[in-house]
Amino acid sequence: MKFIDEARIEVIAGNGGNGVASFNREKFRPMGGPDGGDGGRGGSIWAVADNNVNTLIDYHYVKLYRAKNGENGRGSDCYGKGADDIELRMPVGTVISDRQTGTVIADLIEHGQRQLLAKGGEGGWGNIHFKSSTNRAPRQKTDGKPGERFELRLELRVLADVGLLGMPNAGKSTLISAVSNARPKIADYPFTTLQPNLGVVRIGHEKSFVIADIPGLIEGAAEGAGLGHQFLRHLQRTRLLLHVIDVSPFEETADPAADAKALAEELAKYDAGLAAKPRWLVLNKLDLVPEGERRQRVDAIVSNLTWTGPVFEISAYTKAGCAELMEAVYRYFEELRLQEKREGKTGIVEEARNIDSIAPDDPRFKPIE
Repeated sequence: MKFIDEARIEVIAGNGGNGVASFNREKFRPMGGPDGGDGGRGGSIWAVADNNVNTLIDYHYVKLYRAKNGENGRGSDCYGKGADDIELRMPVGTVISDRQTGTVIADLIEHGQRQLLAKGGEGGWGNIHFKSSTNRAPRQKTDGKPGERFELRLELRVLADVGLLGMPNAGKSTLISAVSNARPKIADYPFTTLQPNLGVVRIGHEKSFVIADIPGLIEGAAEGAGLGHQFLRHLQRTRLLLHVIDVSPFEETADPAADAKALAEELAKYDAGLAAKPRWLVLNKLDLVPEGERRQRVDAIVSNLTWTGPVFEISAYTKAGCAELMEAVYRYFEELRLQEKREGKTGIVEEARNIDSIAPDDPRFKPIE
Protein backbone atom coordinates (compact mmCIF):
# COMPACT_ATOMS: atom_id res chain seq x y z
CA MET A 1 0.00 0.00 0.00
CA LYS A 2 1.26 3.46 -0.85
CA PHE A 3 2.21 5.49 2.22
CA ILE A 4 0.38 8.81 2.34
CA ASP A 5 0.92 11.00 5.41
CA GLU A 6 -0.80 14.23 4.34
CA ALA A 7 -4.16 15.03 2.80
CA ARG A 8 -6.65 17.87 2.41
CA ILE A 9 -10.37 17.27 2.67
CA GLU A 10 -13.65 19.16 2.96
CA VAL A 11 -16.34 18.10 5.42
CA ILE A 12 -19.95 19.27 5.17
CA ALA A 13 -22.41 18.37 7.90
CA GLY A 14 -26.09 17.92 7.08
CA ASN A 15 -28.66 20.68 7.49
CA GLY A 16 -31.43 20.30 10.01
CA GLY A 17 -34.91 19.56 8.66
CA ASN A 18 -37.56 22.30 8.74
CA GLY A 19 -40.38 22.31 11.23
CA VAL A 20 -43.92 22.36 9.82
CA ALA A 21 -47.10 24.29 10.62
CA SER A 22 -49.99 21.83 10.51
CA PHE A 23 -53.40 21.38 12.16
CA ASN A 24 -55.27 18.26 13.09
CA ARG A 25 -58.19 17.74 10.73
CA GLU A 26 -59.60 14.42 11.86
CA LYS A 27 -63.33 13.80 11.62
CA PHE A 28 -65.29 14.74 14.75
CA ARG A 29 -62.34 16.90 15.98
CA PRO A 30 -63.15 20.32 14.58
CA MET A 31 -60.77 22.00 17.05
CA GLY A 32 -57.96 19.46 16.82
CA GLY A 33 -55.28 22.09 17.21
CA PRO A 34 -51.69 22.32 15.95
CA ASP A 35 -49.83 19.08 15.20
CA GLY A 36 -46.81 20.12 13.14
CA GLY A 37 -43.69 18.13 14.04
CA ASP A 38 -40.04 19.19 14.31
CA GLY A 39 -37.43 18.68 11.64
CA GLY A 40 -34.73 16.03 12.10
CA ARG A 41 -31.15 16.78 13.04
CA GLY A 42 -28.58 16.88 10.24
CA GLY A 43 -25.79 14.31 10.18
CA SER A 44 -22.49 15.21 11.87
CA ILE A 45 -18.99 14.16 10.78
CA TRP A 46 -16.58 12.61 13.28
CA ALA A 47 -12.94 11.57 13.15
CA VAL A 48 -12.10 8.28 14.86
CA ALA A 49 -8.56 7.07 15.59
CA ASP A 50 -8.06 3.47 14.48
CA ASN A 51 -4.97 1.30 15.01
CA ASN A 52 -5.94 -0.76 11.98
CA VAL A 53 -5.41 2.22 9.65
CA ASN A 54 -1.81 3.26 8.99
CA THR A 55 -2.02 5.70 6.07
CA LEU A 56 -4.16 8.59 4.86
CA ILE A 57 -4.43 7.15 1.36
CA ASP A 58 -8.26 7.09 1.40
CA TYR A 59 -8.36 10.84 2.03
CA HIS A 60 -5.78 11.47 -0.68
CA TYR A 61 -8.23 10.33 -3.36
CA VAL A 62 -11.63 11.22 -1.83
CA LYS A 63 -11.67 14.91 -0.93
CA LEU A 64 -15.30 15.64 -0.05
CA TYR A 65 -17.36 14.14 2.78
CA ARG A 66 -20.97 15.26 3.08
CA ALA A 67 -23.50 14.08 5.64
CA LYS A 68 -27.20 13.86 4.80
CA ASN A 69 -29.78 16.47 5.81
CA GLY A 70 -32.42 15.80 8.43
CA GLU A 71 -35.97 15.17 7.20
CA ASN A 72 -38.62 17.87 7.47
CA GLY A 73 -41.34 17.54 10.07
CA ARG A 74 -44.84 16.48 9.10
CA GLY A 75 -48.35 16.79 10.42
CA SER A 76 -50.02 14.47 12.93
CA ASP A 77 -47.19 15.11 15.39
CA CYS A 78 -44.67 13.38 13.09
CA TYR A 79 -41.08 14.44 13.64
CA GLY A 80 -38.56 14.32 10.82
CA LYS A 81 -35.92 11.58 10.95
CA GLY A 82 -32.41 12.61 11.97
CA ALA A 83 -29.62 11.83 9.52
CA ASP A 84 -26.89 9.32 10.35
CA ASP A 85 -23.49 10.59 11.39
CA ILE A 86 -20.39 9.85 9.31
CA GLU A 87 -17.27 8.42 10.94
CA LEU A 88 -13.92 8.98 9.23
CA ARG A 89 -11.40 6.42 10.48
CA MET A 90 -7.85 7.77 10.60
CA PRO A 91 -4.47 6.46 11.78
CA VAL A 92 -3.44 7.02 15.36
CA GLY A 93 -1.11 10.02 15.28
CA THR A 94 -3.17 12.10 12.84
CA VAL A 95 -3.25 15.85 13.45
CA ILE A 96 -6.33 17.61 12.06
CA SER A 97 -6.22 21.36 11.49
CA ASP A 98 -8.33 24.04 9.82
CA ARG A 99 -6.84 24.92 6.44
CA GLN A 100 -8.03 28.52 6.64
CA THR A 101 -6.79 29.43 10.13
CA GLY A 102 -4.22 26.73 10.82
CA THR A 103 -5.90 26.00 14.16
CA VAL A 104 -5.42 22.44 15.36
CA ILE A 105 -8.82 20.82 15.81
CA ALA A 106 -7.72 17.40 17.00
CA ASP A 107 -4.64 15.34 17.75
CA LEU A 108 -5.59 11.66 17.59
CA ILE A 109 -3.12 9.91 19.88
CA GLU A 110 -5.19 7.02 21.23
CA HIS A 111 -7.10 4.17 19.59
CA GLY A 112 -10.84 4.85 19.62
CA GLN A 113 -10.47 8.57 20.27
CA ARG A 114 -13.34 10.52 18.66
CA GLN A 115 -13.42 14.15 17.58
CA LEU A 116 -16.31 16.11 16.12
CA LEU A 117 -15.23 17.73 12.85
CA ALA A 118 -18.50 19.25 11.62
CA LYS A 119 -21.72 19.42 13.63
CA GLY A 120 -25.03 18.75 11.93
CA GLY A 121 -27.67 21.46 12.04
CA GLU A 122 -30.47 21.27 14.59
CA GLY A 123 -33.96 20.59 13.29
CA GLY A 124 -36.52 23.40 13.16
CA TRP A 125 -39.54 23.55 15.47
CA GLY A 126 -43.03 22.68 14.37
CA ASN A 127 -46.02 24.76 15.41
CA ILE A 128 -46.87 22.40 18.29
CA HIS A 129 -44.22 24.25 20.32
CA PHE A 130 -45.94 27.62 19.87
CA LYS A 131 -49.34 26.65 21.25
CA SER A 132 -50.42 28.60 24.33
CA SER A 133 -53.56 29.70 26.13
CA THR A 134 -53.61 32.90 24.09
CA ASN A 135 -52.42 31.40 20.80
CA ARG A 136 -54.57 28.35 20.17
CA ALA A 137 -53.86 28.13 16.42
CA PRO A 138 -50.20 29.09 15.96
CA ARG A 139 -48.85 29.25 12.46
CA GLN A 140 -45.28 29.87 13.51
CA LYS A 141 -42.53 27.36 12.67
CA THR A 142 -38.78 27.54 12.32
CA ASP A 143 -36.42 26.28 9.66
CA GLY A 144 -33.60 23.90 10.38
CA LYS A 145 -30.11 25.20 11.11
CA PRO A 146 -27.39 24.73 8.48
CA GLY A 147 -24.65 22.18 9.17
CA GLU A 148 -21.06 23.21 9.68
CA ARG A 149 -18.60 23.18 6.81
CA PHE A 150 -14.81 23.13 7.02
CA GLU A 151 -11.74 22.63 4.87
CA LEU A 152 -9.30 20.49 6.82
CA ARG A 153 -5.66 19.45 6.61
CA LEU A 154 -4.75 15.96 7.78
CA GLU A 155 -1.17 15.29 8.82
CA LEU A 156 0.07 11.92 10.06
CA ARG A 157 2.86 11.94 12.63
CA VAL A 158 3.95 8.51 13.76
CA LEU A 159 4.01 7.74 17.47
CA ALA A 160 7.45 6.55 18.52
CA ASP A 161 9.77 6.96 21.49
CA VAL A 162 13.00 7.04 19.46
CA GLY A 163 13.71 8.52 16.04
CA LEU A 164 16.65 7.54 13.84
CA LEU A 165 18.27 10.50 12.17
CA GLY A 166 21.01 10.48 9.58
CA MET A 167 22.26 11.03 6.06
CA PRO A 168 21.26 8.62 3.28
CA ASN A 169 22.98 5.24 3.55
CA ALA A 170 24.11 5.88 7.13
CA GLY A 171 22.80 2.46 8.16
CA LYS A 172 19.54 3.45 9.87
CA SER A 173 17.51 0.72 8.17
CA THR A 174 20.11 -1.89 9.07
CA LEU A 175 20.06 -0.70 12.66
CA ILE A 176 16.28 -0.82 13.05
CA SER A 177 16.17 -4.28 11.52
CA ALA A 178 18.94 -5.45 13.88
CA VAL A 179 17.23 -4.31 17.08
CA SER A 180 13.50 -4.58 16.33
CA ASN A 181 10.81 -6.43 14.40
CA ALA A 182 10.91 -3.96 11.49
CA ARG A 183 12.00 -5.26 8.09
CA PRO A 184 12.75 -2.24 5.88
CA LYS A 185 14.36 -2.40 2.46
CA ILE A 186 18.15 -2.44 2.75
CA ALA A 187 20.53 -1.83 -0.17
CA ASP A 188 23.96 -0.31 -0.86
CA TYR A 189 22.65 2.87 -2.47
CA PRO A 190 21.10 6.06 -1.01
CA PHE A 191 17.39 6.64 -0.45
CA THR A 192 16.40 3.00 -0.14
CA THR A 193 13.97 4.07 2.60
CA LEU A 194 11.00 5.83 1.00
CA GLN A 195 8.62 5.84 3.95
CA PRO A 196 8.88 5.78 7.76
CA ASN A 197 9.39 2.37 9.37
CA LEU A 198 8.31 1.54 12.92
CA GLY A 199 9.72 -1.25 15.06
CA VAL A 200 9.22 -2.47 18.62
CA VAL A 201 12.45 -2.97 20.54
CA ARG A 202 12.14 -5.54 23.31
CA ILE A 203 14.80 -5.46 26.02
CA GLY A 204 13.23 -8.06 28.29
CA HIS A 205 9.96 -9.03 29.91
CA GLU A 206 7.67 -5.96 29.89
CA LYS A 207 10.60 -3.81 28.79
CA SER A 208 10.11 -2.29 25.35
CA PHE A 209 9.87 0.91 23.33
CA VAL A 210 9.06 1.99 19.77
CA ILE A 211 11.71 3.15 17.32
CA ALA A 212 11.13 4.98 14.01
CA ASP A 213 13.32 5.22 10.93
CA ILE A 214 12.67 7.99 8.40
CA PRO A 215 14.22 8.51 4.95
CA GLY A 216 17.71 9.96 4.99
CA LEU A 217 18.18 13.71 5.12
CA ILE A 218 20.52 15.84 3.05
CA GLU A 219 21.56 19.48 3.22
CA GLY A 220 18.63 21.67 2.21
CA ALA A 221 16.04 19.17 3.46
CA ALA A 222 14.12 21.88 5.35
CA GLU A 223 13.60 23.68 2.02
CA GLY A 224 12.48 20.50 0.27
CA ALA A 225 15.70 18.88 -0.99
CA GLY A 226 15.81 15.11 -1.07
CA LEU A 227 13.13 12.89 0.44
CA GLY A 228 13.53 13.30 4.19
CA HIS A 229 11.85 16.73 4.34
CA GLN A 230 8.54 15.01 3.65
CA PHE A 231 8.90 12.99 6.85
CA LEU A 232 10.59 15.34 9.33
CA ARG A 233 7.22 15.77 11.02
CA HIS A 234 7.41 12.15 12.16
CA LEU A 235 10.34 13.00 14.43
CA GLN A 236 8.38 15.71 16.25
CA ARG A 237 6.62 13.23 18.55
CA THR A 238 9.75 11.30 19.49
CA ARG A 239 11.44 11.95 22.82
CA LEU A 240 14.97 10.94 21.82
CA LEU A 241 16.90 11.21 18.55
CA LEU A 242 19.67 8.80 17.63
CA HIS A 243 21.91 10.56 15.12
CA VAL A 244 23.44 7.75 13.05
CA ILE A 245 26.76 8.65 11.40
CA ASP A 246 28.60 6.56 8.82
CA VAL A 247 32.26 6.44 9.87
CA SER A 248 33.47 4.12 7.10
CA PRO A 249 36.62 5.53 5.39
CA PHE A 250 35.91 4.45 1.80
CA GLU A 251 34.89 7.86 0.44
CA GLU A 252 37.88 10.17 0.74
CA THR A 253 35.76 13.27 0.15
CA ALA A 254 33.26 12.36 2.84
CA ASP A 255 33.37 14.38 6.06
CA PRO A 256 31.13 12.76 8.72
CA ALA A 257 31.45 15.68 11.11
CA ALA A 258 30.48 18.25 8.47
CA ASP A 259 27.53 16.14 7.40
CA ALA A 260 26.38 15.84 11.02
CA LYS A 261 26.59 19.61 11.52
CA ALA A 262 24.63 20.25 8.31
CA LEU A 263 21.91 17.84 9.37
CA ALA A 264 21.61 19.48 12.80
CA GLU A 265 21.20 22.84 11.06
CA GLU A 266 18.41 21.40 8.92
CA LEU A 267 16.55 20.34 12.06
CA ALA A 268 16.79 23.86 13.46
CA LYS A 269 15.50 25.36 10.20
CA TYR A 270 12.54 23.00 10.12
CA ASP A 271 11.54 23.23 13.79
CA ALA A 272 13.43 24.72 16.71
CA GLY A 273 11.64 22.35 19.09
CA LEU A 274 12.84 19.36 17.08
CA ALA A 275 16.43 20.62 17.17
CA ALA A 276 16.19 21.01 20.95
CA LYS A 277 15.23 17.37 21.53
CA PRO A 278 17.78 15.13 23.29
CA ARG A 279 20.16 13.72 20.66
CA TRP A 280 22.77 10.98 20.93
CA LEU A 281 25.58 10.26 18.48
CA VAL A 282 25.66 6.73 17.09
CA LEU A 283 28.85 6.06 15.12
CA ASN A 284 27.98 3.22 12.77
CA LYS A 285 29.89 0.86 10.40
CA LEU A 286 32.90 0.51 12.68
CA ASP A 287 33.37 -2.99 11.26
CA LEU A 288 34.58 -1.29 8.05
CA VAL A 289 37.29 0.72 9.84
CA PRO A 290 40.64 -1.02 10.41
CA GLU A 291 41.00 -1.83 14.10
CA GLY A 292 44.15 0.23 14.50
CA GLU A 293 42.45 3.35 13.11
CA ARG A 294 39.12 3.15 14.93
CA ARG A 295 39.95 5.13 18.05
CA GLN A 296 41.69 7.88 16.09
CA ARG A 297 38.79 8.19 13.63
CA VAL A 298 36.13 8.21 16.34
CA ASP A 299 37.97 10.80 18.43
CA ALA A 300 38.47 13.02 15.38
CA ILE A 301 34.75 13.03 14.53
CA VAL A 302 33.69 13.76 18.12
CA SER A 303 36.32 16.48 18.43
CA ASN A 304 35.33 18.17 15.16
CA LEU A 305 31.73 18.24 16.34
CA THR A 306 32.76 19.58 19.77
CA TRP A 307 30.27 17.01 21.04
CA THR A 308 29.76 16.63 24.79
CA GLY A 309 26.69 14.37 24.79
CA PRO A 310 26.42 10.57 24.76
CA VAL A 311 28.38 8.74 22.05
CA PHE A 312 27.89 5.09 21.06
CA GLU A 313 30.07 3.05 18.73
CA ILE A 314 28.29 0.25 16.88
CA SER A 315 28.14 -1.89 13.80
CA ALA A 316 24.52 -2.41 12.79
CA TYR A 317 25.61 -5.08 10.29
CA THR A 318 27.38 -7.27 12.86
CA LYS A 319 25.12 -6.02 15.73
CA ALA A 320 28.21 -5.12 17.77
CA GLY A 321 27.25 -2.52 20.38
CA CYS A 322 23.55 -2.54 19.40
CA ALA A 323 22.35 -4.30 22.54
CA GLU A 324 24.28 -1.87 24.76
CA LEU A 325 22.79 1.07 22.86
CA MET A 326 19.22 -0.19 23.25
CA GLU A 327 19.78 -0.91 26.95
CA ALA A 328 20.99 2.66 27.43
CA VAL A 329 17.94 4.00 25.59
CA TYR A 330 15.59 1.99 27.81
CA ARG A 331 17.35 3.19 30.98
CA TYR A 332 17.00 6.75 29.72
CA PHE A 333 13.23 6.31 29.34
CA GLU A 334 12.96 4.68 32.75
CA GLU A 335 14.66 7.70 34.34
CA LEU A 336 12.41 9.99 32.28
CA ARG A 337 9.29 8.16 33.47
CA LEU A 338 10.36 8.44 37.10
CA GLN A 339 11.04 12.15 36.66
CA GLU A 340 7.64 12.69 34.98
CA LYS A 341 5.96 10.73 37.74
CA ARG A 342 7.56 12.95 40.38
CA GLU A 343 6.44 16.02 38.45
CA GLY A 344 2.96 14.63 37.78
CA LYS A 345 3.46 14.52 34.02
CA THR A 346 2.89 11.82 31.41
CA GLY A 347 4.69 11.62 28.06
CA ILE A 348 2.51 11.90 24.95
CA VAL A 349 3.67 8.54 23.65
CA GLU A 350 2.85 6.85 26.97
CA GLU A 351 -0.67 8.24 26.79
CA ALA A 352 -1.08 6.99 23.23
CA ARG A 353 -0.36 3.33 23.81
CA ASN A 354 0.92 0.82 26.31
CA ILE A 355 3.38 -1.53 24.61
CA ASP A 356 4.11 -3.37 27.86
CA SER A 357 0.54 -4.65 27.94
CA ILE A 358 1.25 -6.86 24.89
CA ALA A 359 2.03 -10.49 25.70
CA PRO A 360 5.76 -11.37 25.76
CA ASP A 361 5.28 -14.08 23.14
CA ASP A 362 3.62 -11.70 20.69
CA PRO A 363 5.25 -12.21 17.24
CA ARG A 364 5.68 -8.45 16.84
CA PHE A 365 8.42 -8.56 19.46
CA LYS A 366 11.98 -9.57 18.69
CA PRO A 367 14.39 -9.79 21.63
CA ILE A 368 17.82 -8.24 21.17
CA GLU A 369 20.38 -10.95 20.62
